[in-house]
Formats: sequence, structure tokens, C-alpha cells
Amino acid sequence: MRLAELSERSGISTATIKYYLREGLLPPGRRISATTADYDETHLRRLRLVRALIQVGRVSVATAKEVLRHVDDDSLGTAMRLGAALWALPQVPEPDDADEVDEAVATARREVDRLLETLGWSTARDLAAISPDHRSLVAAVASLIRLGYPWDAEMMVPYARLMHQVAVYDLDIVEKHPSEAEKVEVAVAGAILVEPVLRAMHRLAQEEESVRRYGLA
Repeated sequence: MRLAELSERSGISTATIKYYLREGLLPPGRRISATTADYDETHLRRLRLVRALIQVGRVSVATAKEVLRHVDDDSLGTAMRLGAALWALPQVPEPDDADEVDEAVATARREVDRLLETLGWSTARDLAAISPDHRSLVAAVASLIRLGYPWDAEMMVPYARLMHQVAVYDLDIVEKHPSEAEKVEVAVAGAILVEPVLRAMHRLAQEEESVRRYGLA
């Protein structure tokens, strides 16, 4: 397809597509002449991912390029490729250097470690020192502790097991796609687009259950 058709099918202006091409967010099309290139379904799929990252996820162009660099890194196995791409996404605030001596952070770190041990999540334990998700979880639990909500491993286990079921379903969907690049693209898009859906469903479920238990009065 030509640029105009790519624009029409993606809903993204030709000017924006040209910008993405210049920035390396979109691979070049197959050159037909000095001024014309041909694009295919992979370009359309990539455009949707770029739009999800920048317009929905509100990530910077630099961050989007970093994520896409891992998406396209076929030197890595699927798990490492997916993990690197997801780690490049923005995370919730992490403890800063001053917080290293904070007792809440120390307690949170111990409870998260106990959580992972209880679940038998050995990969998460092995990667704890470098995982932004591990640091984000520690920061979130530390904030709860400071505010007087002492979340411990026992309280987190049921939530973690439910999230593992979500992860299984996520990857079942990912595996329906044929290429490794598509698998990682779908997982990254899901992290941007599906997490708000899960958050909204969580709140709707809380509303439903609260009415069932306590009524509307």
C-alpha cells in the first residue's frame, strides 16, 4: 500500500507517519522509486503500537524508541525480549536514594521477598536487583505502610495469584500471533491499553460487591 492508504487505514496523518519514519519509530517501506515507497501490514501494526505508546501511554518519543528497540531485537529469546520491552515502559515512582534508610522501604522489601518466596516465583526473585517492577512494588507497599496500612506478604498472596491467572490469559492471547515480533508487540500494546481496562473492571467489581453486601441505603 502507498503512504496515503497507510494513513487512511491507520487513521494517522501522512505528516505524522513521515515524522515517525524520520524518528525511526516506523521502519522504512520498500522503495519503489526515488519518491515512492510501498508499505504492508507490518507497518500498519507498528503504527497502531506507536500510537498506543505515544497517544494513550503518553510516553516520550525517546522512550517509545527504546521500547521498540527491544521489540525488534531478535537476538533475544521471547521471554527476555518481552521483559526488556516491558521494563522500558514508564514505571510507578521508585524509592529514591534517601529512602534506602527508610524503615518502611526496608519492611516493604522484606514482605515482597516473602511474597515471592511463598508464590515460588523464582524468576522474579532472581531478577529483583534489576527489575523496575520489583522496585515499583516495593515503593507502593512502602507507601501503604507509611500511611498506616501495613500490607504484608499474606495479604498480597491472593492478589498475586489472581494476577498470575491474568498473566496466563494474557500470554495465551499473545501466543495466537505467529511471529516473535508480533507476540512482543501485542504484549506491549496490552500493557498500555489493557491495564486501564483491568483497573476499571476492578473498581466496577468493588462497586458491585459493596452493593451486594451493604445495599444502596
